[in-house]
Amino acid sequence: MATMASVTEDPTLERHFKGHKDAVTCADFNPNRKQLASGSVDKTLMIWNLAPKGRAFCFVGHQDVITGLQFSPSGTLVASSSKDRTVRLWTPSIKGESTVFKAHTAAVRSVAFSHDGQRLVTASDDKSVKVWSAHRQCFIYSLNQHTNWVRCARFSPDGRLIASGGDDRSVRLWDTSTKHCINCFTDYGGSATFVDFNSSGTCIASSSVDSSLKIWDLRTNKLIQHYQVHSAGINSFSFHSSNNYLVSGSTDSTVKILDLLEGRLIYTLHGHKGAVITVAFSRVGDFFASGGADSQVLLWRTNFDSRSYQDVLQQHSRRSTPDPSPHLADIYPRTPHLHHPQSTAIQVIPTVADTWFTDPHVIELGQAVHSTTLLNRKTHSTPTQASGNGHHSNSLPVHHAASSRVERWMGAESAAGEGLTAGNQTGPDRRGKGKGEEEEIAQTRPLEVLSGHPLGLDSTLQNIVQQLDILTQTVSVLEERLTLTEDKMKACLLHQSQILKDVRASGARRRTESEGTDGSPVHFT
Repeated sequence: MATMASVTEDPTLERHFKGHKDAVTCADFNPNRKQLASGSVDKTLMIWNLAPKGRAFCFVGHQDVITGLQFSPSGTLVASSSKDRTVRLWTPSIKGESTVFKAHTAAVRSVAFSHDGQRLVTASDDKSVKVWSAHRQCFIYSLNQHTNWVRCARFSPDGRLIASGGDDRSVRLWDTSTKHCINCFTDYGGSATFVDFNSSGTCIASSSVDSSLKIWDLRTNKLIQHYQVHSAGINSFSFHSSNNYLVSGSTDSTVKILDLLEGRLIYTLHGHKGAVITVAFSRVGDFFASGGADSQVLLWRTNFDSRSYQDVLQQHSRRSTPDPSPHLADIYPRTPHLHHPQSTAIQVIPTVADTWFTDPHVIELGQAVHSTTLLNRKTHSTPTQASGNGHHSNSLPVHHAASSRVERWMGAESAAGEGLTAGNQTGPDRRGKGKGEEEEIAQTRPLEVLSGHPLGLDSTLQNIVQQLDILTQTVSVLEERLTLTEDKMKACLLHQSQILKDVRASGARRRTESEGTDGSPVHFT
């Protein structure tokens, strides 16, 4: 383990999660501090309950690699992006339902909520950044000045800016009110892999495949920090909620912790076998997670921030000029400077695989989903029952179907076997279940709190939700048609106005020509 003065100040590996069958590409903590979500090359979304002996839930629906995910600020929704060109908005419940957003024409690389939870921003290989309404579940507008694949896009904390970066080796800053690109940072030796704002919105950071990480002050538009601490490309990073620390994950198989106030590397963590693809701090910063090519999700306890941040607050309270909470502009020197790896960096190598228990039960949810498209609004939505494999029809209707629940106990390295399987059961077969099986279903119905509603009420509520979804779709279609009609009417009025102007001009020319022929005015009757 580490050799600092106090071992309790070092980050510690709390737990590992095994259940994905391929590389873990993205992870995020639920703001309620009870769950951790992860996405994978195996096309599944996993939600891990952080409580001891909690169950894990596997959501099936994407047709290709899941590239990004994020919980909504309220924690009631999860958005995911995929190489299947879609974005899904999941309700993290036992039903495994999701709504599909379609407007991108190539792989979608990232998805993120605005801080008020009302909008989504996505980045895609179609070279565009798109903004969506999470409430109305529709596409709003597109930002299109990137000249190559866009890898990542994020909202600023106040929602007024969007930062995006991609394979054109640039990071762009967009004004969400004017839809214009207001700044472009191009000082990169390779593709920009990840971008994000700090929690105060005063700075943005970006990482690159050239293993560099840069931090820019948005008030001066100047580079204030440049780190070169990894030996391979950086795939992901995350700001600590205090803005004093940053965690990064790299293809060099390490997770590194940077102290942004002192401007130095303080920890190098070796927990993954293979590339580290994603890292994320929890909302309050007490934990962080990492996922990688070894198909594992590691949960770490932060520890190192407990004392230093309080010292920083005390230091700022003694300043002669009052300031808000410390931010990255309080870094000295203020001029751009380069940080190289230090030989004194602490190497933390976990010796314990899991401090709680072995791998959790995994409940696989393979339910057909709601589908919302912006490409074919004329398709009529009809409730249908689909097979339990989680795939949805390409005809893009709204689907409702029973889920296929498979409970599996995952072994130390891979699945050791499959347990109870419950298919789409209705009628007498469902009523004839044994007591033990009914108790098992009662335990797995919700993600956190068991529902006390009877089956009849659940069915009624489901039908009501179904009708509301159809009404929402209908209203959205009517709004679009009304907007289209208004635009056509405006065009017609402008066209008629132009015709009247042309007629008047033509009449004036004829009168002028007639007067010029015989020298006397000509009267038209």
